[in-house]
Amino acid sequence: MDGVIANVEQQYIDWYERDYGVVVDRKTMEGLMEDEAMPEKGAIAKFLRTPGFFRTLPVMDGAVEAVKELSQDYEVYIVSAAMEFPLSLYEKHQWLAEHFPFISWKNIVFCGDKSIIDTDFLIDDHCKNLDFCKGKALMFTAFHNVNHSHHQRVNSWKEIPAIIKDLTQLRAKISNIAPPPVPENRPRW
Repeated sequence: MDGVIANVEQQYIDWYERDYGVVVDRKTMEGLMEDEAMPEKGAIAKFLRTPGFFRTLPVMDGAVEAVKELSQDYEVYIVSAAMEFPLSLYEKHQWLAEHFPFISWKNIVFCGDKSIIDTDFLIDDHCKNLDFCKGKALMFTAFHNVNHSHHQRVNSWKEIPAIIKDLTQLRAKISNIAPPPVPENRPRW
């Protein structure tokens, strides 16, 4: 959820300016992990534990429209590893109700470890979540993952519906291809 449909990067930048009076350029964050991304060590950890942080996250550009489009043809689940920040559970639930009211509460999963999720597609910004994906992993570009390339990258919500539809059609074509028959008198090795 964070970094995919919720623009956590912008929230970090905005809150850092609000609390420290310093404007951080997103380019200076590229390639750094969250705990290294701001000049003041521990700032992001503080934000993540501050009431209102998750409730006021900006929506990622195009996310609402794309998720709505995908939900017409696919069973869409919103998954968040929210257990690390228990304060976030209620705030994320309220945020989803406001911005994604068309997603049923039955399709919202708050967990501690996304490796338990078994879906055809997983869109996430963290390799630690994508590495265990049993389906097709799509890595949403974020400042902390720009140097990683072992998952298919997506840069914005504008491209995601088409990618998922193309991959679904390709998967359907492949599953319709019958394997060649195995001759009965084939040589054994």
